[in-house]
Amino acid sequence: MKNKRAVIVMALAVVFGMGAVALAAQWLLHAPASSAGRIAVAVTDIDIGQRLAPEMLKLVDWPADSVPKGAFSDPQKLSGRVMRTSVQAGDPVSESKLAPAGTLGGLSALIAEGKRAITVRVNDVIGVAGFALPGNYVDIIVSTETDPQPQVQGGQREQSISKIVLERILVLAVAQEVSRDETKPKVVNAVTLEVTPEQAEKLDLARSVGTLSLALRNQVDPAASATAGATKQNLLPPLAAPAAPVHRVALPVSRPRPLAQRPPAPPAPRRDCVGVINGLHSSQECF
Repeated sequence: MKNKRAVIVMALAVVFGMGAVALAAQWLLHAPASSAGRIAVAVTDIDIGQRLAPEMLKLVDWPADSVPKGAFSDPQKLSGRVMRTSVQAGDPVSESKLAPAGTLGGLSALIAEGKRAITVRVNDVIGVAGFALPGNYVDIIVSTETDPQPQVQGGQREQSISKIVLERILVLAVAQEVSRDETKPKVVNAVTLEVTPEQAEKLDLARSVGTLSLALRNQVDPAASATAGATKQNLLPPLAAPAAPVHRVALPVSRPRPLAQRPPAPPAPRRDCVGVINGLHSSQECF
């Protein structure tokens, strides 16, 4: 009896299993076929500013509904193009990651349209201890002397001042490196910045009239800061005025007259005295 019941259960399981397989096959036959495309991806890591060659790329299958915008299906069309950003092996190469067609390789491919690249000399202090890396934004501070100002006495005096002259300036390269993947500080002696033509003129004048410093700022902070600059007058608190000196006035001292010049003393007034006897004691009262 028990064997018969087990056989029935196994038979039902087989029937239900075959039914599930049949339904799955029927669904797969009627399901819409997913189309796939082939796009060009990087074979190895490609640095920013590097020119592409056919051996750097390969075609791979990519789901048609998730193909990146501007992707290429023919690697030959990418031959000679210059990378605007760095890509890792296996990443798609799209038009947004490339410099305009005809751009030569190197730093010039990274400069935005209408901008210029200018290099300033720095040291470990001016370069924010090596943390001013490509892709970061910095403010430019100049420390200089103002024009001589006339004084009340007729002379002239120069005033020291530190002032932010340029804000949110993009660092294109440090020394000869333009890679933006490194996060470790690099102490270098030159930093290349991306500026407008007007900013390039200001920066060139600033480095000729004073000492430059870089101030690293948040990459997502576009707010401008309006400052009047730091001078000795507003840097140090004013000193308290000294107390007015106390002038002592010497009073005239009257000197005593000689004896010969002194007037005669007035005579003593006449007094009447009465003797008083009180028991065994006696006294005298004058009035």
